[in-house]
Amino acid sequence: MAETTEAVEEKQESGTAQEDSKTQAQSAEFPEVNATDDTGAGGSIDLLLDVNIAVTVSIGQTEIPVRRLLRLGPGSVLELDKSIGEPADLYLRDTRFATGSVVVVDGRFAVKIKQILGLGDAAAEG
Repeated sequence: MAETTEAVEEKQESGTAQEDSKTQAQSAEFPEVNATDDTGAGGSIDLLLDVNIAVTVSIGQTEIPVRRLLRLGPGSVLELDKSIGEPADLYLRDTRFATGSVVVVDGRFAVKIKQILGLGDAAAEG
C-alpha cells in the first residue's frame, strides 16, 4: 500500500527512513472526464474483426498420479470424466462460451455448435 505524506515525514523525523528519504510524496490531481460512448479511432471496431483468437475444445479431463503418468506410453488409455453423449466445451482463453458435438469433416475433427452461452451461463457453470 502507498504510504501517506505524514507517514513518510514521521519516518524522516524519527531517523528510520533510508538514504532515499529526501524523496517527497506528492498528491496528484487528475482532471475529471465525462464518460461517453465514443470508442475512439473513428468509433469503428473493424480493426478487431480480422484478429485471430484461439478456441480450445475440451472433451473431458482426468486426474492421475504422477507415478501412472510416467508409465504412459503408446497404446495407453486414459478414461475421461465425460460420457459419449455429453457435449464438448468450447473456450476462449479460460472462459467457456459454447458447447457442441464432436464431428468429422473431410477427415478432420470438428465441433458442431449446440449452444452459445451467455455471461451468466458461463460464470454459473465454470
